[in-house]
Amino acid sequence: MNLRPMQVHDLTGMQACNLQNLPENYSLKYYLIHAMTWPSISYVAEDHKGRIVGYILAKIDGDASEGVQPHGHVISISVLRSHRRLGLARKLMVQSQEAMTSIYHASYVSLHVRKSNRAALGLYRDALGFTVQEIEQKYYADGEDAYSMRLPFRS
Repeated sequence: MNLRPMQVHDLTGMQACNLQNLPENYSLKYYLIHAMTWPSISYVAEDHKGRIVGYILAKIDGDASEGVQPHGHVISISVLRSHRRLGLARKLMVQSQEAMTSIYHASYVSLHVRKSNRAALGLYRDALGFTVQEIEQKYYADGEDAYSMRLPFRS
């Protein structure tokens, strides 16, 4: 398995992975905007044939020049079912977080997760140390609530 920063030619593979696994889907334009704006904090996992089997799409919010401490936000993370339980999601998260701090000096990373997604909650809370900041009612299009989670970075 190879983890590397995403590139523009990965966008269709990332979208295919998203469509196969997640109910929240994004247009290619949305992926492209993030690829062009924050290319160094989104990553892909590819198999030995070069096929995208997982990805993390992230962005940076805040601008120190405007007096707002930069922080990262995970927009989407997905790993194909055939490649789960290999630690790829954790590796993608850690890789992105390291880039957020080293490149953008982010003070924390945030994300949203469905209340019903026990596997993701286990990864974020138990393995990575995220904490729930609040519950956002009806956050998802289907009306499900989301946990808004955050992980502070060490200074």
